[in-house]
Amino acid sequence: MREELRRHWPRIVITLLPVLFALAHATGAWRLTALERLDQLIYDIRLRATMPGTPDARVVIVDVDDASLARQGQWPWPRDRIAALATELFDRQQAAVLGFDVMFLEPDRSSGLDRLRQLASGPLARTPGLAAEIERLAPSLDHDATLAAALSGRRVALGYYFTRTEPPSAKGQLPAAPLLPAGAFPQGAAYATGWNGFGASLPELAKAAPVAGFLNTLVDINGDGVIRSVPLIARYDGDKAQPGYYESLGLAVYRLANGSPPVQPTFAPGGGSTPQLESLRVGRLRIPVDATGSMQVPFRGQGGADGGSFRYVPAADVLEGRLAPGELKDKIVLVGATAPGLQDLRATPAEAAFPGVEVHANIVSALLERRLLSVPDYAPGYEVLLVVLTGLLLAFGMSLLSASRAMLLAVGAMAALIGMNVWLYTGYSLVLPLGSALAMAALAFAFNMSWGYFFESRARRGLVRLFGTYVPPQLVDEMMAQPDRYSMRAESKPMTVMFCDMRDFTRLSEQMAPAELQGFLNTVFSRLTDVISAHRGTVDKYMGDCVMAFWGAPVDTPDHATLAVRAALDMAEAVHDINRIHRASGRPEISVGIGINSGVMSVGDMGSAARRSYTVVGDAVNLASRLEGLSGHYGVEVVASGATRELAPGFVWQELDSVRVKGKAQAVSVFTPLAAGTPEALQQAQQMLERWSVVLAAYRRQDWAMGRNLLAPLLAADAKKVLYQLYAQRLASMALRPQDPNWDGATRFETK
Repeated sequence: MREELRRHWPRIVITLLPVLFALAHATGAWRLTALERLDQLIYDIRLRATMPGTPDARVVIVDVDDASLARQGQWPWPRDRIAALATELFDRQQAAVLGFDVMFLEPDRSSGLDRLRQLASGPLARTPGLAAEIERLAPSLDHDATLAAALSGRRVALGYYFTRTEPPSAKGQLPAAPLLPAGAFPQGAAYATGWNGFGASLPELAKAAPVAGFLNTLVDINGDGVIRSVPLIARYDGDKAQPGYYESLGLAVYRLANGSPPVQPTFAPGGGSTPQLESLRVGRLRIPVDATGSMQVPFRGQGGADGGSFRYVPAADVLEGRLAPGELKDKIVLVGATAPGLQDLRATPAEAAFPGVEVHANIVSALLERRLLSVPDYAPGYEVLLVVLTGLLLAFGMSLLSASRAMLLAVGAMAALIGMNVWLYTGYSLVLPLGSALAMAALAFAFNMSWGYFFESRARRGLVRLFGTYVPPQLVDEMMAQPDRYSMRAESKPMTVMFCDMRDFTRLSEQMAPAELQGFLNTVFSRLTDVISAHRGTVDKYMGDCVMAFWGAPVDTPDHATLAVRAALDMAEAVHDINRIHRASGRPEISVGIGINSGVMSVGDMGSAARRSYTVVGDAVNLASRLEGLSGHYGVEVVASGATRELAPGFVWQELDSVRVKGKAQAVSVFTPLAAGTPEALQQAQQMLERWSVVLAAYRRQDWAMGRNLLAPLLAADAKKVLYQLYAQRLASMALRPQDPNWDGATRFETK
């Protein structure tokens, strides 16, 4: 493992680069706009996918829509008409609470009372009784007073808005006292958005309806203008009203509907002198809020009359008495405008053009239902931990795995991130960041795969270019694990080499046309090469009717001798299969001779400037070539040296002879592997080998008579065996010669 890490450290480092960027974002050291936008996109998708889409019958919206404007005239309507609307809702419809998402900033002059007074004190001043009559009618013409009377003593929440300008601007009158005094929060931190001005209702209306809530819905911390969270409290710092923390319209309406319970802030533990605001406790209800005192709005569905979340009643229908008495009994009614010309449409995750009044309706519904979302104070730490753990997993995992498994790991990691985030959101209402970890995982995968393709695959292509024609694909894959270790540079190492030659090829070639002979050789060599590759061998070259292969290079193979012997037996069996096909088609049969030797050889790129190849050379290679030529002499298909037999003890070996081949003065013991097959056949082979070893011992001590007697049962059992016939002839001829004290039992071969 340590070697793997050392070899892949550049790939691990390049994969960790996105982790560093994600950590910089998560810790706040370098906020990346792209990741913030991604988190917002994920939030919007997740919210839309989990919106209940069911109506909340407790909240009703009285809508100043286009149809109402067409029937009742342009906006703003006279205050006496608003008074009639409020009276209808409270008296005949028996609504529980009324909230106005409209503002009454300026006096209503639609009745003409001011103009009549100007006339009475000006051009018509001499008209007897005119001024007195106007003052007698003034109460009925004062629409603001009419509205104030209609609202007085009712559970009504008026709307207003906060501003921040220099110099401060204030119009109208705020509630007499803030929801929370200025000292309700610790000093040294901003626990809500701060404002120094406002636009509120006329004083007489504010006195008649002392409960009011601000309408500001957008805290510009998202940067994209989409309403995802709405402030429940805001801090007023001006001098035109009492400084402190005031409530939003949605919170004011909820409190009115629930008996106006007190509000208390709660803080995250362990925050020191400036603890982090965690929630607002309204009676028994705990409302999670963020650092700006804002709650995440859990929208119920798409907005508008066709959205299905709330009942929309045209304001004109209420004014014209088209609703049955008590139809809105005990409902929480919000009066707002959806007419496009009144510009009270907002961008939200649920819809791009969402009625502003329905934003407040969703807040009220969520508080009533206690369906609240929470951005916990540990969200930044969670994001850092998620990035670190996922990044380390991908950096080390993808660098050590194959491309296909690395892809599965990356996809699995991203699926796990998404699944855990959705589970925490749906199961525990936790809004936790996901964008940085998800983007990091995607970039880490892209960087890792790019490095693998452009750098490590380049090494692979180099290896394929160097060794692809010699080495089986599975060995190239293994070489890719440590590509720096492999080159064409010559080196000496223990290996096993094989020569496989077709016997009587000249006779066979004379019976075939050139094209037929070419196809025949291609078929045979393809079959034999497949066997060599299956046993991890490297094909050196094809020489006419001979194929040369070796084991132990370029990939170190400790069991090179065993693999070579197993390949030789399978190659012999492959030739038998080819012959069965030839017999069926009437074509001539073939036979092969295979020579195998193990020892130290030189391997590398050798040749001339004009032509080079990856090959092996050395005395051990020459011996294997000589052994291949002996196979026909002993009537076997495979001849192996004693060195190979020592390195491949897992086979049943029969010793053939002790030989001196051309070019070597030292005698070499040669063997052939036996394909024993079944346990019974193995037992019979072992018994035969015991008898054969006694024959060889008698032969080498020049006890010719004993040798002939011991060989006779073997020859009788297998009279066609060339090896037995050969030794029978030798023993017979040796019996005519005197014993040679210098004879070592070795047979000399002077031909190749």
